[in-house]
Amino acid sequence: MTYSVREIYYTLQGEGAHTGRPAVFLRFAGCNLWSGREEHRKDAVCRFCDTEFVGTDGPGGGKFETAAELAVAVQKAWPAKPAKDRPYVVCTGGEPLLQLDGSLIAALHAVGFEVGVESNGTLAAPAGIDWLCISPKGTAPVIQTSGNELKLVYPQAEDDAQPERFGDLRFEHFFLQPLDSPEREENTRLAVEYCLAHPQWKLSLQTHKVLGID
Repeated sequence: MTYSVREIYYTLQGEGAHTGRPAVFLRFAGCNLWSGREEHRKDAVCRFCDTEFVGTDGPGGGKFETAAELAVAVQKAWPAKPAKDRPYVVCTGGEPLLQLDGSLIAALHAVGFEVGVESNGTLAAPAGIDWLCISPKGTAPVIQTSGNELKLVYPQAEDDAQPERFGDLRFEHFFLQPLDSPEREENTRLAVEYCLAHPQWKLSLQTHKVLGID
């Protein structure tokens, strides 16, 4: 399988349960909920996506012919061998589960990485993922109903994307993340209020945007 990768870079995880953790971000090209092109946004299932996942010309991006080749590229992005904790890679997109498979998970494990995934949940996750974060979008069906972390952008207008729909799913952590829009201040207020009224949910902030890092 040839893997199409938008970019590979080293940074801090900015959201959710691993906020602040150093990680290599492996961003795959392509998504099943939006083409990534602005002229198609109004017709997309997810209209608020804030990431660039079109093409393979980002930093570290390209076409990788084998899982081993891509795993080595991820390994090279890590600055040094850790003394204690395993290095961490976040497989994201776009939608990473369009491409992430057992061969790549095994190859990333072979070079020492703990494998995290951020998915929209519309595809079943392969075995072997160490940390699975699902972020439901709009009216898209949630096929992957278990994992480590459910992170819901809030508020979303669609009835299918309300927190009440997801509270009984099999996740360890439930996060609400304020929608980044011109109404971000109001969205944050609403998310805080919901978390206070429903303590199953915790607040997730996009700290990388607050700090101005990638």
